[in-house]
Amino acid sequence: MSNESKELAANAKRFDRKTLGDKLMNNALYILMILAVIYIQFFCNSNFLAPASLVNILSQTAAYLPAALGIAGCIVLTGTDLSAGRCVGLTACISASLLQKVGSASKMWTNIGTLPVPVVILIVVLIGALVGAFNGFFVAKFKLHPFIVTLGTQLILYTCLLLYVQQGNNGGMAISSLDPSYTDFIKGSFVSVPTGNGTSTPIPNFVWFAILLTALMWFIWNKTTFGKNMFALGSNEEAARVSGVNVFATTIMVFALAGAMYGWTGFVEGARIGSNTANTGFNYELDAIAACVIGGVSFVGGIGKIRGIVIGVLLLRLIFVGLNMAHVSQDLIYLVKGGIILFACALDMRKYLVKK
Repeated sequence: MSNESKELAANAKRFDRKTLGDKLMNNALYILMILAVIYIQFFCNSNFLAPASLVNILSQTAAYLPAALGIAGCIVLTGTDLSAGRCVGLTACISASLLQKVGSASKMWTNIGTLPVPVVILIVVLIGALVGAFNGFFVAKFKLHPFIVTLGTQLILYTCLLLYVQQGNNGGMAISSLDPSYTDFIKGSFVSVPTGNGTSTPIPNFVWFAILLTALMWFIWNKTTFGKNMFALGSNEEAARVSGVNVFATTIMVFALAGAMYGWTGFVEGARIGSNTANTGFNYELDAIAACVIGGVSFVGGIGKIRGIVIGVLLLRLIFVGLNMAHVSQDLIYLVKGGIILFACALDMRKYLVKK
């Protein structure tokens, strides 16, 4: 073999090693999470991947997914939304208070009956969209960083939530005694998964609603002019403006859409939790941001896919449910959340620097 051939072979070998190393590093978080799932299943709790447990993981994924789909759009614009959790909490409490049983001793608004479910959905989704549009307005109009804007909104919403739960006949107590029309709409089921010994575990309705919302968001992101404008704006604001993108309107619409998704999440959580307080929705934005970054939505801007967000939410639920089943302290779970966010962001930045 000539010296030239040897050099080419050596270069090819180095290239293969570098390519393999890059792939392993870029997918390190997925690999670690899969290893964690295997470890929990075989060494901590053999019921972790049992049908009933998988349905529980699927249900939790569906509950958290809409908020992640909403906040992902903000991240695509190189921003974030720290108000998501409080918006979920506020809309959850509003939903629950408007859909309590008539005649219940704990009914918050005694002077009105139980509103129709579609009306309440419209109310809370509109409230969420207005909150999002408020955030988007300050970001677009005054060029403030979304971190600062949504941090302020988070505090405003929390104050509104604290005041709301003290209104009417509630007096700051948990909002419960929900009407069956509400709980059946969210937690009812028409499909069950066999779990052996003649038993089955129902798949709640909100799982199917989450699938429909995911399909809708995929269509918006990939098949509409708004979606194309969003990615163009996230990639390069100045280039998008020169290309004719209405930066002001697009920014407001992205945040408004995110807020609408938080409103829906709150509506689901109101029935799923069943007893809503001012702490409902606490830290939901952290889970949503972590899931988005794990799923490949880049803080660099202009990068993200719906399937990645779904995978990110699912992986997080697998890990958190697994840690609970392995009897890991709740305090340590917060440490895991923080570590995942830092590691995922570091990997994201590494990919950006390599491309640059």
